[in-house]
Amino acid sequence: MKCVLVVEDEDVIRDFEVINLKRSGYEVVDVSNGEEAMQVFDRNPFYFDVVLLDVMMPGMDGFEVCRRMREKNASVGIIMLTAKGQEMDKVNGLMIGADDYVTKPFSPSELIARVDAIHRRVTMAAEKVQAPVISELKSGPFTLNTKSRTVSKNGQILELTQVEYQILEYFFNNPNTALGRQDILNKVWGEGYFGDIKIVDVNIRRLRMKLEDVPSEPQYLLTVWGFGYKWVQK
Repeated sequence: MKCVLVVEDEDVIRDFEVINLKRSGYEVVDVSNGEEAMQVFDRNPFYFDVVLLDVMMPGMDGFEVCRRMREKNASVGIIMLTAKGQEMDKVNGLMIGADDYVTKPFSPSELIARVDAIHRRVTMAAEKVQAPVISELKSGPFTLNTKSRTVSKNGQILELTQVEYQILEYFFNNPNTALGRQDILNKVWGEGYFGDIKIVDVNIRRLRMKLEDVPSEPQYLLTVWGFGYKWVQK
C-alpha cells in the first residue's frame, strides 16, 4: 500500500485531505496535532511513504515534528502545508528537512500531484537501494554510493535527505557542467511539479551547509549567475 500520514489540526482541511488521498488509492492515517503525529510515527518510522504536515499547530508545531521525523527516517517524504504568503515558513521547513511545501488553499489536483511526485521519488529510492550492483562515484573528498544512497566526505557519512542526495547525484553525473534551475527541478521533482522553482535554491543552500568547509565561500557547488549551479570536479 501507498501510506500517507496526515497531520492537520483543522478538521475541515484534514477531512478534505484524507478523502482525496483515499480516492487516489492511498492508505491514510490522520492525526490532529504534533504530539499524536510523533506517537504514531515512532511506532514504525519506516511505515509511511509520505507525511503531509501542517506548520501552524498548537503544542508541537510542524517544524519540530519535521525535525524529529527526519532524525528517525532520512527517506520519508515530508510535505509542509503553509499559509499563503508565509515565505519564511516555506524556507524554514525546507532547511530542516522537508522535501516540498504546499500553500493553502490548494486544489485536490495539486495536492495529489505533489503527493504522487514525492511518493514516486521515495519508491524509486527504495528500489535503487535494493539493487544488487554496488557503484560509487568519487569527487575530491566526496564518495557517493548509489546502492546505499549515501554521501561521505573524507570517510564520514553526511546526513542528507533523499532530495539532497538526488540533487548531488545529478551533479556527480554531470561534473563541471552548468545545470539550470529548471533542469534540476525537472530531474529531481519531476516535469509535472506544481511548485516554486525557488525550492531548488533553498536545497542548494542546505547542501552547501553540509558539504562545504565555508558555505558562504563554496569551492564545489558553485552558482552560475542567472542560470543555475555547477559541481566542480577536483
